[in-house]
Amino acid sequence: MLHNPSTSVFNEPVGQNGLALYIHWPFCVSKCPYCDFNSHVRDAIDHDQWLNALIFDLRHEHQVNPEVRISSIFFGGGTPSLMPPRLVANLIQEAQRLWGLSKGCEITLEANPSSVESARFADLANAGINRISLGLQSLDDQSLHFLGRAHSVQEGLAALDIARRHFARVSFDLIYARPGQSLSDWQAELSRAIGFGTGHMSLYQLTIEEGTRFASDVRKGLFTPTDDDQGADLFALTQAMMNAAGLPAYEISNHARPGEESRHNLTYWRYQDYAGIGPGAHGRRLGRATQRHKNRKISFPAWREMGMGCKRNDAWHRMNRRWRRCSWGCAWPKGLRRKAWPRALA
Repeated sequence: MLHNPSTSVFNEPVGQNGLALYIHWPFCVSKCPYCDFNSHVRDAIDHDQWLNALIFDLRHEHQVNPEVRISSIFFGGGTPSLMPPRLVANLIQEAQRLWGLSKGCEITLEANPSSVESARFADLANAGINRISLGLQSLDDQSLHFLGRAHSVQEGLAALDIARRHFARVSFDLIYARPGQSLSDWQAELSRAIGFGTGHMSLYQLTIEEGTRFASDVRKGLFTPTDDDQGADLFALTQAMMNAAGLPAYEISNHARPGEESRHNLTYWRYQDYAGIGPGAHGRRLGRATQRHKNRKISFPAWREMGMGCKRNDAWHRMNRRWRRCSWGCAWPKGLRRKAWPRALA
């Protein structure tokens, strides 16, 4: 029987002895032109082989770090809403069997708002997902086309309605600072988004990353990115509007009503431990930084011999850990509490 968290405990503080779990699903229907994440388009996927591989990865992490409970699980990608719900359920059940899930464990899955994927929301909720993060990205059809998104605004809003029927906690993403976007354009779009009434929103400025199609387009002169001054003005407008709506930033791009912050995101910003499994996933636990290989085309027996596909498993020097804890803590809007400094400097 899956752990069934109560929404009344979501604002409990993350325990220092908890472990967050990130699971990477690298497959997408298409590659977005701005995306530099480890994501790939495949005609066929052997779901049983992937399930076995990810479960083996989970068991490896448990052997390394068994004396904790899972405080949050985050399915990222790629497009994890393409995962069969039974695969999602099996992974959650295995994490519960190995570590146990903390009271109020937050279990998030990133989803595209297509009609095909939103049809799976009921089954994903039954699988154990209790928080969904929708990639709406824009409330303008022309902008969605520019961003390479397969859904329309109407389809995205329909998916948002379906998500709110099945999940107690719903967040969605928007990308702003798009080429040619004025302050008034973004003000109108953001005002409409705030009106949807969700308790959490992720608002990202469009950045041009090397290795993406957008980086190539910019070099070819096909479009000009938003300049830094305009980006700063758009950022200031975003903070003002979100604060006024009671959704202040709790880190660089994420905004929430008090108590609705993502427990998983807070683990990163509080510099607490998390395990990362799946191709290219990063982790940080027990003073070591891990990264999985991105390419897992090799056979499963060979992958097993590689040590669970770990590309990196590095011990961090104490001064490196101190610097990162303090810099991440100071970048967090709430900063480091006075009582957290001894731990940050340990």
